[in-house]
Amino acid sequence: MTEVRPAAAASAFLWEREREVAAIAEAVETLCADRSSSGHLLVLRGEAGFGKTALLAETRRIAESRGCAVWSARGGETLRSVPFNVVRQLLQPTLLSLHPEEAREYLGDWYDIAGPALGILEPGEGHADPQGVCDGLVAAVTRLARRDYPLVLLIDDAHWADQETLRWLVAFVERLDELSVLVVVARRPGEVKGDAARHLEAIGLAAGPAVTSLSALTPPAVAGLTRATLGPHADAAFCREVWAVTDGNPYETVELLAKVRDSELEASESSAGELRALNRAARGGGLVDRLEKLGVDATKFAMAAAILGADISVDQAALLAGLGRDDAARCAELLRNARILTEPVPGAVPAGDGDLEFVHPLIASAVYDSIPGGLRTAMHGIAAQVVTDAGKGLAAASRHLLQVHAEGDEELVEQLREAAREHLAVGAPDAARRCLERALHEPPAAEVHAHVLYELGCATLLTAPARTIDHLRTALALPGLDGTERVDAVFRLSQALLHNDQLEEAVRTVEAEAARHAPGPARLRLQAVQFMWEGVHAGEATTPRRSERLAELAATCTGRDNAERALLILRGFDAMTHGENAEEVAEFCDRALVNGGLAPGLGWTDQEWGIELLMMLASSYAYTDRLDRADALFNEALRAYTSAGWSGGHLALAHAYLGLGLRRRGRLKEAEESLRESLRVAERVGRGLPLYWSATCNLVDTLLARGHVAEAWETAEQYGFAPPYPSTIVLPDPRSVRGRLLLAVGRAKDGINELEAAEKAAAVRGHLNPVMVPWAVELARALATEDPARANRLVSEARRQAERFGTDTAIGEALRCAAALETGQRAVRLAQQAVTFLESSPCQYEHAAARVEYGILSRSASELGRGLSLARSCGADGLVDKAQQALRGMGAPQVGLVPGQTRR
Repeated sequence: MTEVRPAAAASAFLWEREREVAAIAEAVETLCADRSSSGHLLVLRGEAGFGKTALLAETRRIAESRGCAVWSARGGETLRSVPFNVVRQLLQPTLLSLHPEEAREYLGDWYDIAGPALGILEPGEGHADPQGVCDGLVAAVTRLARRDYPLVLLIDDAHWADQETLRWLVAFVERLDELSVLVVVARRPGEVKGDAARHLEAIGLAAGPAVTSLSALTPPAVAGLTRATLGPHADAAFCREVWAVTDGNPYETVELLAKVRDSELEASESSAGELRALNRAARGGGLVDRLEKLGVDATKFAMAAAILGADISVDQAALLAGLGRDDAARCAELLRNARILTEPVPGAVPAGDGDLEFVHPLIASAVYDSIPGGLRTAMHGIAAQVVTDAGKGLAAASRHLLQVHAEGDEELVEQLREAAREHLAVGAPDAARRCLERALHEPPAAEVHAHVLYELGCATLLTAPARTIDHLRTALALPGLDGTERVDAVFRLSQALLHNDQLEEAVRTVEAEAARHAPGPARLRLQAVQFMWEGVHAGEATTPRRSERLAELAATCTGRDNAERALLILRGFDAMTHGENAEEVAEFCDRALVNGGLAPGLGWTDQEWGIELLMMLASSYAYTDRLDRADALFNEALRAYTSAGWSGGHLALAHAYLGLGLRRRGRLKEAEESLRESLRVAERVGRGLPLYWSATCNLVDTLLARGHVAEAWETAEQYGFAPPYPSTIVLPDPRSVRGRLLLAVGRAKDGINELEAAEKAAAVRGHLNPVMVPWAVELARALATEDPARANRLVSEARRQAERFGTDTAIGEALRCAAALETGQRAVRLAQQAVTFLESSPCQYEHAAARVEYGILSRSASELGRGLSLARSCGADGLVDKAQQALRGMGAPQVGLVPGQTRR
């Protein structure tokens, strides 16, 4: 029988891995051949001991022989709770080799965002946005990869990688089409559940056919390896027994053969019966027995090494094992000789503080599992102190603190709270949650309990609103939260209820808390929050006389503090939605500003009030034709979230509202770009949230304005833009936009029904602003033939509401609709009046539409030409087609085109 051999000088672990090595070599050659080529992802899947690490070592050898830079990292079974552990291993060596200013130059704006997570920069105060940190890490690797081309990234034991690294890796491999990097990931099948399993599955899907599942060695391969190790005299029966004992596991085969050689056992059929006993000594209980034979000190040292898990230094293991330096060094040597510990292979993993590592993860797991439960707990407690004394901080020590026996230790509770703060500062809320949940199990003292629950609620606010609700409700029911902290906890609880689509309960919660307070700043803030949530509520349930009470309270406000400024903003927004005079709306909003800008503590990244209040302010300006002020606020939001690294829901909303502002101004192409970016970010946050509706609704509205009806319908279908609608207000009104979409695709009856539903919803809420909720003009146009009397009544009421509101856009749009319902000279006069008003409006798309319609009614080529020019500048392709068709019908030339040129 032919014995299958690896290539010359290859590791014994590479027997029968020629196909995998060839694929790796081909990927490296492709990487080196063309700097502009797409990146490549290889995933090696195999059970423990199947040679994944050996294949990564061979990848390193091949890559370095071709002049590639190689970065590597490894997950650890006891290190999964350490955030950014694996990605730090990948990047830290390169970043620490750079001068700090050089590193800052390479990472640019991402330095301050990703630096703390990478451990190269002290974190700032407050919470870092996890999505922003993830994006920062993607950008960091991307920029450094371009600098270090050709670059190969090796990640071993990815099944034990921390959540934060896996999240980064999923995002990074999505960028490989535009980045020439080779990524090789090794993992065991199974092993993990939950988010980690989902991330690993996504990585596997990204690799596609480049996922290689490693199999056990065949009997011929084991026979070849046996004879290569022991000599050609090993007989067939002995070789078959080696295969039977190890099941063809490469690691177990190599270890067993090493023990056969050390014991000088004869490789013959007569000795084959002793192989099973030797194999048991290589793993599990047999390994522990073998370890104990090395002596008590060596056993304690090995246990200490297993507790430390990574970067195992002789000095730290000595402290943990209670050994002197000389005894520890002797134990380390014994364990190296016994093939339990070894020195790290130079370059194979990033250099850390460690002098040692386990020969194989299977050995590390076996030693760790052998430590009696009580002793293991005690050793973790000592390890936490050792790590802290080494200057690594409580966040680094927290994985040990999590394992300490619960006994009401107040100092431990404070250490866990501080570790949670450190985790939040680098964008690791899951790690913070684990620390705070462990602190609750201690348990904390009665006077601290509510504070721990409050901190836990804040840590889970963005990731688990339902869990946050439970934590904060419990905290508020306990003694301990008083004053500003209690008010803030109620606000956070209301935010969590809002995010969990429990808006009515959010309103009632704040209302009940406000009633507990005497008049003063705390009560005023709570009243403002209640009005804010009611203001964004799209349902029917609102407090009786809400608008009147808000007006009465705002009338007493001068804007002397942020609670009063908030009430002025809310009063302006309420007046805008109800279609009150636009000048008064703008006056309320202006009074909430300080020197024309946002007050300190009321900025986009300040947490006391949240994003909703400022979006109300900017929207009020947008719908009262104060687009310069709205644009300034929307752009300020985008800059603030980008520079702070907030890449989640806040950034999605900033892009959505910037798109709304651009759509209002008539810059439709730019609006579409911003809204598509909003949807891209929103997809990462999750569908169904209000921010997702804002992006989708505005994108559909913009595409309809551009005349891209089929694309608008496709977008609506793709992103679920259909009833049921969210419980929060979306601008513009989604029912009105969907009604217009249905009319545009020829579903007239459905469109009319949708617009009538918009009419009823607006009546319940008192939303009479004809620009924000334009159902009336759309419905009037739809009913013009079928029910002209009702259409005329609708347009008359729309004109009345527009004149009450008083903006040029509102009045001009109402006149446009009125002209569409008339004929003859009356239609021409109304269209001309619409042009007059919209010419003074900042909304250029509506102006362009009015020009085109007036040109058609008046048969004026010059008016059509002006409308055509405006439509082109807006990116309104549908209007362009309409104007050109009208010009052709009049026999006029296509204005603005060179002879022989056609529009794309």
